Parts: sequence; C-alpha cells; structure tokens
Amino acid sequence: MQFEQESRARQAIEQLKYRYWRACDGKDPEGFRACFVAEGGLLDFGPLGRTDPDTMVGIFRQIALATASDGGPRILDMHHGLMPSIAVEDPADGGAPRRATGTWTLQFRQVDRENGTETLSTGEYSDVYVVESGRWVMAECLFSPGWSITRSLDSATVTFPEVHTVRGDETAAATAGVDS
Repeated sequence: MQFEQESRARQAIEQLKYRYWRACDGKDPEGFRACFVAEGGLLDFGPLGRTDPDTMVGIFRQIALATASDGGPRILDMHHGLMPSIAVEDPADGGAPRRATGTWTLQFRQVDRENGTETLSTGEYSDVYVVESGRWVMAECLFSPGWSITRSLDSATVTFPEVHTVRGDETAAATAGVDS
C-alpha cells in the first residue's frame, strides 16, 4: 500500500471519529447514525449495552434528548478522544484500503442537571472501520470503561446554549466530510 493512500485513510478515519463525538455532544441522532455501517454493525458501550447502531440510536435519543424540568437539556456531554492508534489493512488486490482497526482513549464529562451531578470518566474504544458507499464508517465500536468519579454539583451554576440538532437533508451535508 502506498504511504499516501494509508495517510488519507487514517485522516478520514480520524475525521469520522471526530464527527461521531460531535454528534454525541451535539445531540444529533442522525449524525450519530451516519457514522456507522448501513446494516449490521456492533456497538458495545458498557452500561448502555451491546447492540446494533439502529437500536443504539433509540437509546441515544432517550438519553441525549431528555429534557430537564426547566425545559432545557437534562444531560450535557463532552467527549474528547485522544491517542488514536489506527492500523490500515493492506488490500490483497493492491487497491485502495477498505478496512482498518483503531483504538482511542476517551476523556468523558457528563453533567446531569436533574440529579445535580457531574461525572468524569475514561475508557478505551476499540473500533473496526470499513469503506461503504465510498466513505469510511464504523462496523464495530466497542467501549471498555476505565475509572470514573461522580460528584455533586452542590451550588454550582450550569449554563448552556440552546441546543440545535441537524435534521433532514442538512444531516448529509453536516456529516459527509471527506472520507477518501
């Protein structure tokens, strides 16, 4: 495999993972779903369960789009992925790469406005990436939780902007990126 092909594949995969985390933090179920294979796929997010992308979108909607008693978002998330290690497989036919694996370290912060708590945690992602319809997507996304701390917000003031999610035809433009 040529260095340039491998480099482009790695960059596209990194952009895919960043879009995934932005969709999570942006409360964008359609953008989240667009990061995975069209059919099949395996996700395991520890306490949230082991399932397929479509089922996880339903879980994502319940959590990310939940509202607090004041009408604002109940949950505020912040995902930061670090230290990617991506292995692009050399296709037997000498063509462009079509499969890769990767690991990432996650720093995660979540504010639960209803319970008045903040959780800070870490973990490791182990992913399988494939090219589908000309772009990189995740076929497997497995998360292994690391350490975690949950503390009371006590008298803290939590502010947040009005949340806007990307809908309809805008989703494709917002999540398309350059994957090849």
